[in-house]
Amino acid sequence: MIGDALGQKIARRIRAEGPISVAAYMAMVLHDPDEGYYARRDPIGAQGDFITAPEISQVFGELIGLWCAMVWRQLGRPDPVILAELGPGRGVLIGDLLRAAATVPDFYRALRLRLVEASGPLRAEQEERLAQFGPKWVPRFEDLPDGPMLIVANEFLDALPIRQFVRRGPHWSERMVTLDDEDRFVFVAGPPSPIARLLIPDSLRDSTQQGALVEICPAALALAAALGARFSRQAGAALFIDYGYFPSAPGPTLRALHRHRPVSVLSSPGTSDLSAHVDFAAFAEAARAGGAETHGPVPQARLLAALGAAERATALRARAIPSQQRVLDSGVERLLDPAGMGTQFKAVALTSPRLSPPPGFDTGL
Repeated sequence: MIGDALGQKIARRIRAEGPISVAAYMAMVLHDPDEGYYARRDPIGAQGDFITAPEISQVFGELIGLWCAMVWRQLGRPDPVILAELGPGRGVLIGDLLRAAATVPDFYRALRLRLVEASGPLRAEQEERLAQFGPKWVPRFEDLPDGPMLIVANEFLDALPIRQFVRRGPHWSERMVTLDDEDRFVFVAGPPSPIARLLIPDSLRDSTQQGALVEICPAALALAAALGARFSRQAGAALFIDYGYFPSAPGPTLRALHRHRPVSVLSSPGTSDLSAHVDFAAFAEAARAGGAETHGPVPQARLLAALGAAERATALRARAIPSQQRVLDSGVERLLDPAGMGTQFKAVALTSPRLSPPPGFDTGL
């Protein structure tokens, strides 16, 4: 039986409307304004459900700040320039980024900080941590002002709702969420979906085997297209870092994490983080169709190494006591680990047309 308030709300919707898409389920679980995962909790860190690269080492955010300063110069040094982060978490990345940016005075003075954040608890942490930088918040990317812009987004795309489609004979059916006879949430295949042929890439639509599952993230594709259109009109660049795959491939990646351990996606909605791997090929293609240049993806380790991760770590070690050196070494090693985050996470850059490849993107995968 469903006991929690959010589970009851989802169940009422299913009873009223019938089975709902995986995307609709994810949207309610993560972003319900009253009971959603991000509305009620700070999920990041040792006491949360997952940890992100900026929390592992300050070197990560500092190198992203260096990347932004170099790309700003490629854009012609616009002043002012909007610096926006999508999904800023606890504000750690942008805080480290701005500290590094302060070493480039002209760039730092030109920045106008905007944070795209819908979570109340996380925004409260950002306000406390970043007050000195004068940030302004907007709830959606579409609410960002016009003008030259730099965007950074770390582990943002993976939390956007996905749709899942299953190959059934000559047709594709959308995977849905419904209730079984005992009022438990379960997955079920819906009727043939005419929209599948529009959403699923050609490379997957006609070549996958029976029973294969394909995940599509319409929100990520819409964001890429919007950025492409914007960068074709106004100077700008965006850096996205996330875990995902390239090229496009079938297979389920939707998962739930609670206290850093995997749990059922359908159990206790609102108490665990839901995410799915990013299809970097589809994201880049949508951005190109919108008018942007795309670069990458490249492994996170390659990007950070090209930006000087080893040199920055050496400089920090020189001023650190032994216990701090050990923390610094383990953090940088984790970010660059070829058997872990170094290759599991990838980076893709979107830029205005006719710019040179940004730092770290002179070669792709």
